[in-house]
Amino acid sequence: METAFTRDDQRAIAAEFLGTMFFVMLGCGSVAAAVAFGFFRFNEPVGVPADVLTGGALVGIALAHGIGILTAVAWTGNLSGGHINPAVTLAMMATGKINVPKGVAYIVAQMVGAVVGVLLLKLAIPDAVEDASKLGAHGLGSGATAGEGLVLEILMTAFLVLVIFNTAVSKKGWGINAPIAIGLSITLIHLVGVPFTGASVNPARSFGPAIVENEWDDFWIYIVGPAIGALIIAGIWLFWKNLGEDLDPEAPVAPMDTRPMD
Repeated sequence: METAFTRDDQRAIAAEFLGTMFFVMLGCGSVAAAVAFGFFRFNEPVGVPADVLTGGALVGIALAHGIGILTAVAWTGNLSGGHINPAVTLAMMATGKINVPKGVAYIVAQMVGAVVGVLLLKLAIPDAVEDASKLGAHGLGSGATAGEGLVLEILMTAFLVLVIFNTAVSKKGWGINAPIAIGLSITLIHLVGVPFTGASVNPARSFGPAIVENEWDDFWIYIVGPAIGALIIAGIWLFWKNLGEDLDPEAPVAPMDTRPMD
């Protein structure tokens, strides 16, 4: 009996589920850990407010997300392409790098994986830390407006997807080293964006804790912003391709001094 997806497709979808599950569990866990360090030292409460984001906590959260996505993309890359992000999958569908049915299956697997990852985290940490950290649920920082948050999520996602296309997708990219650039970009995005929007750039990362903790304030920003940012870069990528960008590895490359001038 024929199935809708090949065995390779099924394995790829499973990889997206597991990769996103572990990434979201560990990313949200870094937020919970930052809160836990403020509340407990040597198993004694120290009374530090949970909403105080210290510089050390910011760096820790940024590194956890950056290293988390680096490793997730690295181990899923040969199985599924290592999307681990619905916005990335949307950009790949828009540019024809993945067909729509498979892309939709990726997005469903990523969203479900994110929820499962947060549920596993919920089982593993104290209730007080869960209540204080909201399991890493995203929300706007103090004083940030919805418009500002939307623009920042668009820009940060555009940067991320641009890095992905030019290091992981391009034939002249970094190949097996692409996860390093992607991980560094996520680290940088979190160093900048956490105080203002929580630095989502990944609807699955936002969806997991939102549904588990029932935290939906300004949630639309974390869907619309990454989607717009991803589609902007997808459009730019197609424009470059139509200009003759070197996507054919068999095409000969003329020496620089013999290229015709426009």
